[in-house]
Amino acid sequence: MDTAKNMKLLILTNKPDRASCKQRIGIFQDYLSKNGIESDICSFPSGIIQRLNLIKLSRQYDAVFLQKKRLRATDVLWAKYFSPTLIYDIDDAVMFSHESPEIDCPTRQKKFRRTAKLADIIFAGNQYLKENAEKVNPNVKIIPTGLDVSEYESSPDKLEKDGKIRLVWIGSKDTLQYLRQIAPALEEIGKRFDNVVLRIVCNHFFDLDNMPVEKHKWSLKTQASDLCTSDIGLAPLPDDRFTKGKCGFKILQYSAASLPSVASPVGVNADFAKENVRGFHASNIQQWVDAISKMVENDDMRKEMGKNAKKWVQDFDIEVLGEKLCKLIKQSV
Repeated sequence: MDTAKNMKLLILTNKPDRASCKQRIGIFQDYLSKNGIESDICSFPSGIIQRLNLIKLSRQYDAVFLQKKRLRATDVLWAKYFSPTLIYDIDDAVMFSHESPEIDCPTRQKKFRRTAKLADIIFAGNQYLKENAEKVNPNVKIIPTGLDVSEYESSPDKLEKDGKIRLVWIGSKDTLQYLRQIAPALEEIGKRFDNVVLRIVCNHFFDLDNMPVEKHKWSLKTQASDLCTSDIGLAPLPDDRFTKGKCGFKILQYSAASLPSVASPVGVNADFAKENVRGFHASNIQQWVDAISKMVENDDMRKEMGKNAKKWVQDFDIEVLGEKLCKLIKQSV
């Protein structure tokens, strides 16, 4: 590659506006541009002619950044002929179904294998994804999901002053089911403490019998303040082959907002919510009750864990990860 001219990167994804695409590559576009990598994001179409035309278009770029998409056989044939360097990025266990994670789906796995095999390099969001991708392609590098830590700065005037302790969960409609699964623990906490509130930051909600629920509609503009004005982050997950591939973005957000976390010790959650340092682990309803109760009852411990989390999350800031991402993209061409 001629380093004297800017590099051109074509980013292909199913849904450019989804959180996965934004956090894996979208937030780095300005950083890449400052470092000589101009990028365009395009939605991968469903029609066969449109797909062929888009793959032909990739000839105008130095590299293609394929975000989580699994390719059809015809896509691979065209890509071999038309495409430049292919970077395959995965931040979910796309080789398994989230609906039936323990059942092997031959079609899904075949698409994943053909895509991973075609790639010149694979960026995996964590060690678990790296190990699965390496079964097909040995050239895999870990790039954790990042965020702009500066967006989560709290100030005294933003903090709630009503004496309530706010448990907070942020996520999508699809993952709200994981929070529902610990509803019995939340009901018990509501019985024990009259000053605890559950805040759900999402586009869908549910109610509890014994605890007030604050329903905050998710918005890019307000999500940071919704977290910064809370006290304890919740990150429940079932333990299966799909959830082990999760990249722990909730805990990164909680940590950036100086919140300790109570988390299921599944995948990276176990390390991100480091036991007795940045939070607690909980694998069953009683453990969820015990862990949340400890945090509710001990303000100093809760705040100290939040400080630890804020310090730790700096390694996931876009400036830090942007440098690594930029370097690997340039090296791959």
